[in-house]
Amino acid sequence: MKKILPPLLVLIMVTLACGSPAPQPTPTPLNRLKTIPADHAKGMPADDPWPPVAAAPWTQPEQLPTPVSTAGAEDSAFITPDDTTLYFFFTPDVSIPVQKQLLDGVTGIWRSDRVGAAWTEPVRVLLESPQETALDGCEFVLDSQMWFCSAGQGNYRPIDFYIATLQDGEWTNWHNASRQLNETFQIGEMHLSADGQDLYFASPRPGGYGGSDLWVTHKNDDAWDEPINLGPQVNSAADENRPCLSADGRELWFDAPSRNGKPGPAVLMALLQADGTWGKPQEVISSFAGEPSLSGDGKRLYFIHHFYSADMKQMLEADIYVATRP
Repeated sequence: MKKILPPLLVLIMVTLACGSPAPQPTPTPLNRLKTIPADHAKGMPADDPWPPVAAAPWTQPEQLPTPVSTAGAEDSAFITPDDTTLYFFFTPDVSIPVQKQLLDGVTGIWRSDRVGAAWTEPVRVLLESPQETALDGCEFVLDSQMWFCSAGQGNYRPIDFYIATLQDGEWTNWHNASRQLNETFQIGEMHLSADGQDLYFASPRPGGYGGSDLWVTHKNDDAWDEPINLGPQVNSAADENRPCLSADGRELWFDAPSRNGKPGPAVLMALLQADGTWGKPQEVISSFAGEPSLSGDGKRLYFIHHFYSADMKQMLEADIYVATRP
């Protein structure tokens, strides 16, 4: 690999630095494979100097096959509870200026369906009107609602969360999740409980333990209660990010710098205690792993793995991996 493919977070930071471009027509979606530079060779697990490693009883992680995995960057994966539909963020080449990525017809959210052990050809999920330009990602789906972050027009801050509704097979009626959540609570990547009443999110908002912490807020009619920090068992002076709650609400998954001395971020899991707090997290996936997404039955864990060079100075690729719990 000759190009560096940073994760969605870095892409968003570049967007913030560049500002929002003027509205332009949204292009017709293209074949994403044709937009990947010819010199981007696909990275394979056998060539990975820092492969992801799973703790027992999880199986060793496997890279999702084509057509999901490409020489571009697959990031921010989300699996639906029935383990059949995968949403993810894709960009072919982040060395291209963000203003051009917004108009390249492929950078954004994609969907693929699992049929047995295979995955269908991904299709683009469009979440803006032809008169607007936006950069969408960090998607979360619950029933007929999709929450997603967007760098677009009319935000309360450079990156806001929005909500869209699935109608007749299309995501429509996208709207800002609220000024309270975006401007006041400063929510980052998030996950709703199965009943939609508890919103877990990452944020560097004041009152935490340092860096980005994990918080929860409870829905109260049409508003949300004051967020509660998940406490020092979960949070630390480092960055805890991208929470994922199991369907039964008893497991909290997230990523953070490895607590076992492994390189890069890791995927951790904390168990709900009898008193309602979260226990000490266990490191489940190590070595440049993050953004966990768990199937509804709790048996399949999807996450993002970033390929790094042997000297750990260059990120070479981003792919979606899966590990299985017996």
